Amino acid sequence: MDKKTEEFYIRLKEELGNTSSWPTEYLYKFIVPTDAKKVEELENAFDNMGAVIKTNQSKTGKFTSVSVNVMMESPNDVVEKYIEVSSIEGIISF
Repeated sequence: MDKKTEEFYIRLKEELGNTSSWPTEYLYKFIVPTDAKKVEELENAFDNMGAVIKTNQSKTGKFTSVSVNVMMESPNDVVEKYIEVSSIEGIISF
């Protein structure tokens, strides 16, 4: 992980710790290239966590947005999940 990304995650942890009471429900939003394997890989990362996952394909069909609403224990857990799914090729998180 590069320094800029590492600094981003440190700031994110701090902000989450200051703005939410933990555990809390957290909404992840991702965009992945429309590929059943990539969407499935993302969904599997949240398997057995009680996550509510919604997908929506773009008008052109090239991309799929994935919203994941899930109960997370701490800001550290949120960041760890972002790092875990960052290995999916072409994923964008926001």
